[in-house]
Amino acid sequence: MILEGNTILITGGSSGIGLALLKTFYEVGSKIIIVARDITKLNEVKVQFPEIVIFQCDLTKQTEIDGLIVFIEQYYPQLNMLFNNAAIQYNYDFLTEQNITNKVYYEVSANLTSTIKLCGLLLPTLLKNENAAIVNISSGLAISPKKSAPVYCATKAAIHNFTKAFRYQLEGTNVKVFEILPPLVETPMTEGRGKNKLTPEKLVVEFLNDFKNNKYESYIGKSKLLKFISRVSPKLADRILKNG
Repeated sequence: MILEGNTILITGGSSGIGLALLKTFYEVGSKIIIVARDITKLNEVKVQFPEIVIFQCDLTKQTEIDGLIVFIEQYYPQLNMLFNNAAIQYNYDFLTEQNITNKVYYEVSANLTSTIKLCGLLLPTLLKNENAAIVNISSGLAISPKKSAPVYCATKAAIHNFTKAFRYQLEGTNVKVFEILPPLVETPMTEGRGKNKLTPEKLVVEFLNDFKNNKYESYIGKSKLLKFISRVSPKLADRILKNG
């Protein structure tokens, strides 16, 4: 894959991994469109990177997804890369949680359903353009889950399998389908959780080496070790992650 001169849509682009991706591709002259729910954060990023395009959108709402698709089709038909990065994580116990229905719906919609929808709805645009790619960001937790976030882990495992099957469908087209499987990363979502987190910037550096070489599954940092352990001893991998 060529890093320079692309037109890229990044969901969840106002912080964390999305912001690190923005910085990297911005520096090599790509046109960046970022999507997030919080207009204040979007405007703050716009001040730092004046050439980017911001689009406020709650990806759990179909009407707002429809608006995003129309916007891209009308103003950025040259779009050739999609980074599905937006996600949320709720940590709760089904035995005690009083707000199960709303949390489950929102988490599945934000992490899984919106990713699948954007892949499908933007595919016609991507198919028309060169150096086209879809990059879905799952998690090492797709391999082994932790007990405190069962729905989040389930959505990431689903993203992993969807991405692989979607890649199979697009074999023979110009659109390449990638997946990033990060370890615990220092982002607003993980604030107060875990230790020895990887920075978003280091994640992006490692991913880009795989991306440039068309390595479709990019296991980052400790996720590489987890993948190995899960092959040798799935039970050990589960024990390691269970209380993570």
